[in-house]
Amino acid sequence: MTFDISKVHVPTNPGIYLMKDSDGIIIYIGKAKNLKNRVKSYFNKNQNYKTQKLVQKISDIEFVLTDNESEAFLLESNMIKKYRPRFNIELKDQQRYTYLRITNEQYPRLLVARRTRDGKFLGKGKTFGPFIQGSSKLLTIGTLRKAFQIRICKTIPKKVCLEYHLGNCEGPCEFKDAQKMYSAHVASLEDVLKGKNQTKIFTKKLEEEMHQAAKLQQFERAKDIRDTLVRLGSLQTKQKMEYVENSDEEYFGIGIREHSATVMNFRMINGVIRDSDKFFFDLVGDNSFSNFLFQYYTTHKIPKFILVSELPENQKLLESLLSEQSGFSVQILAPTKGKKKDIIDLILKNIDLIHSKGGNPGLVELQEILHLPVLPNIMECFDISNHGTDFAVGSMSRFVNGIPDKSGYRKFKIKTVSGRDDFTMIGEIIKRRYYRLLEENSELPDLVVIDGGKGQLNAAMRSLTSLGLKLPCISLAKENEEVYIPKNKNPITIPKNKLSLKILQHLRDETHRFGVAYNRTIRKNQIK
Repeated sequence: MTFDISKVHVPTNPGIYLMKDSDGIIIYIGKAKNLKNRVKSYFNKNQNYKTQKLVQKISDIEFVLTDNESEAFLLESNMIKKYRPRFNIELKDQQRYTYLRITNEQYPRLLVARRTRDGKFLGKGKTFGPFIQGSSKLLTIGTLRKAFQIRICKTIPKKVCLEYHLGNCEGPCEFKDAQKMYSAHVASLEDVLKGKNQTKIFTKKLEEEMHQAAKLQQFERAKDIRDTLVRLGSLQTKQKMEYVENSDEEYFGIGIREHSATVMNFRMINGVIRDSDKFFFDLVGDNSFSNFLFQYYTTHKIPKFILVSELPENQKLLESLLSEQSGFSVQILAPTKGKKKDIIDLILKNIDLIHSKGGNPGLVELQEILHLPVLPNIMECFDISNHGTDFAVGSMSRFVNGIPDKSGYRKFKIKTVSGRDDFTMIGEIIKRRYYRLLEENSELPDLVVIDGGKGQLNAAMRSLTSLGLKLPCISLAKENEEVYIPKNKNPITIPKNKLSLKILQHLRDETHRFGVAYNRTIRKNQIK
């Protein structure tokens, strides 16, 4: 039953709204200048299919008021990261950076800082970074531990361990002199991690020790110090903060097809394309280019100039938020000529290529995940609708280019099976469907989908084999949305935010709906 918004008092203030399903799980989070106007718009009849699916699942709506739209923007982003609603844009941190942590123990250790799903750091102590990929955690931790005599043992032993004998630790567990010096070593380490001038002083001291060791013909010691200097030099030059004043440009293009968006970006460093990514999201609710950019820059370095194929809504607000976050002025521009426009045009050409491959980026994704020989432009899905032992029918939906082709839907009366034997019934309708297509020399689908688990899939495969067909065939089990593939013992789990899974779910739901409607019609006619 559709949620009755007329019974809910919706405030007119700015803020965010949290839509929940029947289990109390947050499925969508949005923001608005005027909550009442925005939330009530979801319940208008002229919404796209994906927004309708969202509305059908709403059982409750919670509101959080803010003083202004800027606060709503920030709160929405943080709440999306925390709850990861299935209908929102979700951009995960791609772990481009390493963070280090100095623990707050009696004799602190240096560790890689771990984070929770919503970005909070685990463990107590001081966190430093981020460090870009060039300064790998092995380099930083291994070098710095040895250079500053930082212990690696999880619990303090009663006697010195092998690290002491290797010269990597002074042994605060046993020696009082080492205990007195330990805090000074940690303080020097902190200064190096902060990038202070202490790094230069420490480097100079190491150089003097290296020359002294060479004079005393302690060549192994001199070599170790030389290696440490090299590594520290690398660490110092490659250490970067997430938000720096001389960040280069970043380019974005967006393409809309049906009710989905494809975004592609180029990161330019010194005028050279150094990296590129592709992102896909559904145009549900407030999911927009503006929201995408803000989510993207909560986990990526913010540049001074963001070049786009079209200006996002809330451009000025977005510039203000990113400027405040980065500490320098950020501009969002849509170039109209010159080299910058050429780069944007190149991105749009790439997006057109993605669209031309499948008419839907989710189909490209589906081909990659399932290792299909061709793009699944034509998909047919089968289901059995049972009602007691006397009423059972088969149904088939057909999708072309990722959208329903209702003229291609088919329904089947079960002819050879009695009782409730779903496996044999699936085998029957598969055999009847493709025997007929072969007889008529009609076009076969690129992918056959069965609503069910491994048993239903095996029954379908037996029927296809008996007809001499080698059509790609999978099954989608509803309980955990697992995808079964022939000859694979374990199912594939596609992440819930993937467009490919959403296409399969829509296909399966259409088949089920069509079958239930047919079953209901037969039962009504029987009663009459």
